[in-house]
Amino acid sequence: MDRSANLVSFEKIRKAAALIKGAVLETPCLPAPRLSQLTGADVFVKYENMQVTGAFKERGALVKLDSLGDDEKKRGVIAVSAGNHAQGVAYHAGRLGIPATIVMPVLTPFVKISATRGYGAEVVLAGNTLAEAKAEADRLAEENNLVWVHPYDDVHVIHGQGTVAMEMLAAQPDLDVLVVPIGGGGLIAGMVTAAKAINPNVEVIGVETTLYPGMWGAFYGKEVRCEGATIAEGIAVRDIGEITTEVVKKAVDDVLLVSESSIERAINAYLTLQRTIAEGAGAAGLAALLTDPDRFAGKRVGLVLCGGNIDPRLLSKIVVRELARDGKLVSIRIDTPDRPGTLGEIATVIGDMQGNVVDVEHHRLFLNVPAKGATLDVSFEAFDRPHGERIVAALRDRGFVVRYLEIGDRMD
Repeated sequence: MDRSANLVSFEKIRKAAALIKGAVLETPCLPAPRLSQLTGADVFVKYENMQVTGAFKERGALVKLDSLGDDEKKRGVIAVSAGNHAQGVAYHAGRLGIPATIVMPVLTPFVKISATRGYGAEVVLAGNTLAEAKAEADRLAEENNLVWVHPYDDVHVIHGQGTVAMEMLAAQPDLDVLVVPIGGGGLIAGMVTAAKAINPNVEVIGVETTLYPGMWGAFYGKEVRCEGATIAEGIAVRDIGEITTEVVKKAVDDVLLVSESSIERAINAYLTLQRTIAEGAGAAGLAALLTDPDRFAGKRVGLVLCGGNIDPRLLSKIVVRELARDGKLVSIRIDTPDRPGTLGEIATVIGDMQGNVVDVEHHRLFLNVPAKGATLDVSFEAFDRPHGERIVAALRDRGFVVRYLEIGDRMD
């Protein structure tokens, strides 16, 4: 056991809260009735996406930077991050006049790279994973005598992140459960330390994506593989922390895994029901409620929307995919005779039934289309799945051969 885990304490989290006051936003923790209706739990959301950098990470970054000596601040700091820790370090290092170098994987969303540079840090892109990026950061740290600001496995960082739980339980003292996304474990290690000190009966449950179940494996003593492209790149951590792991194993109540599709659904729910933006990692807690609603039914659940830095193009793609999953955007392929007026007839059927055509592709020249025929790929909006099914039935009643398509399907 790493005895440095014993250095994590509620008293130091309280000191961290006093330190960051005025420099880091005390974000609201508010009831979310529409999410409650969706999940069956009594949901409260902590909006850490409202921070200047769009995520909770600046809490721990500031506490760590403040702990440095004058010589260390003059030499400068280095960090590895897929985005949110990078921005937190860059922003507060800039405020404090500390030179900062940030190493980021080359696949980091551009919105996070651009924002980090915008705070004045030197950004180095290296490797496809955090592990590969860290190898380059190790080289730069030694070459330039830079001070490490670890994204999670540092007691100062953990204490800073623990202030999230302090604020949540001050705003909503009778929460039954805190559901916390896990990457390397800094957020949940700090939060469980604070939460259990304030209310020993509150449950603290961690959430990871199924593609990166490192903490779940440590918690349950299972061998796991961490790999793959995930929408929750902020928690796509292969090498979890030593300090954080010991805290989690000692104090956290459970660790859950969620699928990529459930995270997509949670991102869409935050956008369409709460009118707020969540990145994949930020939506992981809500994804857990959507995955296992019975576990949380009737409980007062605090969710940490820990970050909102998502690529706008990815967000728009998710919205379209969720419309398709819900049956509100229907894509069909229609085999038709190649004669004038056919497209107008199809559009009229859809329009008369209050559907809205949003895209049409007309195929005549492909070899798998009869010489005297044509194929139409049509996407239309419907009120809901039954409404879309009635429109398709009406087209079939008119003699058209109609097949459903998945979004993105094209001619073979």
